[in-house]
Amino acid sequence: MVSFYEILKVSPKASNAEIKSAYRRLARKLHPDVNGGSEEKARDFAKVAKAYEVLGNPHERAQYDKQLLESQYHNLHDGNSVFSSENLHARKWRQMVYEKRYNDIIDRMIADERRESLALQKIIFPTVGLFASTLTVAIFKPSFFSNSAIIGKIIFIALFIVGVIHLFSRLRDGFEKYTRGGENLHDSILDDNEPAIKPYSRFAAVSFLVLGFCACLGVGLFIGNYLEVYFASKSPTIFSPGLKYEFIFYPPIVVLFVDAMHSFVASFD
Repeated sequence: MVSFYEILKVSPKASNAEIKSAYRRLARKLHPDVNGGSEEKARDFAKVAKAYEVLGNPHERAQYDKQLLESQYHNLHDGNSVFSSENLHARKWRQMVYEKRYNDIIDRMIADERRESLALQKIIFPTVGLFASTLTVAIFKPSFFSNSAIIGKIIFIALFIVGVIHLFSRLRDGFEKYTRGGENLHDSILDDNEPAIKPYSRFAAVSFLVLGFCACLGVGLFIGNYLEVYFASKSPTIFSPGLKYEFIFYPPIVVLFVDAMHSFVASFD
């Protein structure tokens, strides 16, 4: 069975980052464009690309590792060493080795999936918080800021600044991890960045954020028009009959608190 680990020159225990680095290094060295169109280099490059296609995907890598492990197990069973005999202790030893390595594969796959899930949640929660808070503020039009004392306004402004910085930081990380610019795979291999499969274009991501924000604002204002008289008359010190400038303060603050709660809960997992 072909060993993709040997092709990429990495250990079977290599992390995803190590596999990406090995692929980048070999791809830059073997790419036909930097080798005068050599057919031999092109074949080697194809092998490296195939190896990375499998090992770079956690699910495919787990399936490949299982097949590789089964192949090694059967080879060990068919060999001439003392461990390949049908002795009861030898069979138990082989089974223990197989189960231990298979469990390691599953544990690594679960750990990789958890890291990917947490990374995705760090983008999803702030985005959902931004949209939900925009919708809610547009509906109820709170006036907490304008009705606060000086110290309250100072706290609001401080939280707003921290919230904006935090929101932009989360969005920037998401853009770097999940969106691509105009470069193609060849460019990404030959530059100094790690190659990565990025599913969305930056234009699509920006469009989604802008359209989502505008849609939530529009729907919120539409709903709020039917409710503003009721809320404003019941609690005039809390709700405003119209959308004020302080509207911009609330979404980043809500995102900050939502993300803080999510990080707190995630720390116990």
